[in-house]
Amino acid sequence: MAKAFQKPKALFDVPTHYCPGCTHGVIHRLVAETIDELGVRGRTVGIAPVGCAVLAYNYIDCDFQEAAHGRAPAMATGVKRVRPDLMVFTYQGDGDLASIGMGEIIHAANRGEKFTTIFVNNAVYGMTGGQMAPTTMPDQRTTTCPAGRQTNDVGMPIRVAELLSALVTPAYITRQTVIKPKFIKRTKKAIKQAFTYQMEKRCFSLVEVVSTCPTNWGMTPIQSIKWAEEALLPYYPLGDLKTPETDEK
Repeated sequence: MAKAFQKPKALFDVPTHYCPGCTHGVIHRLVAETIDELGVRGRTVGIAPVGCAVLAYNYIDCDFQEAAHGRAPAMATGVKRVRPDLMVFTYQGDGDLASIGMGEIIHAANRGEKFTTIFVNNAVYGMTGGQMAPTTMPDQRTTTCPAGRQTNDVGMPIRVAELLSALVTPAYITRQTVIKPKFIKRTKKAIKQAFTYQMEKRCFSLVEVVSTCPTNWGMTPIQSIKWAEEALLPYYPLGDLKTPETDEK
């Protein structure tokens, strides 16, 4: 009997270091499956920044470069412009992309750079200590706002996908999640679409993935899935926000 499910060739066979309930590993698998299915592993370059996302190079079997905090889009721009034949993607968390790297991602998208960004939004800084991120929800507690995010002082959480989709430059901007199997299938489709647009030299693409961080949320894995569905998804609605097809109309 043929195997219906197996490890992607583009995924290293190593134990995970991620906390129980973290969904980074699921996203890694979807990226690896996409690389395999498109047959581009030999010419794919990932850019890893700072934070939990940096360790993607321990799991995804392709060439990687490590950027300074927030600078992955700038490095991806350089790689793609010098070698437009390569498949280039950044793998970034919300602290990295939406805080110190906000200027980088906005201008890369506005220039229409032909690389792909996988943006993991778990509403908190992960590896660096669980601090408040630009995506942290109102009243959500973190190590730097133990009484909860006070929006009258620091503003509302930033919706990165909506922000980028407001740019005039053609792009593929979508938000998905991996907290349940039905959503995982949609996220895989979105990641593959983003890589396909790059292969076709169509546009910049960003796939925002709403994720979990049970450790820094102070929850069990099951509780974190429930909280993500009830608290995050209403504020960060799923679906395509911008496609090159709609931009061409």
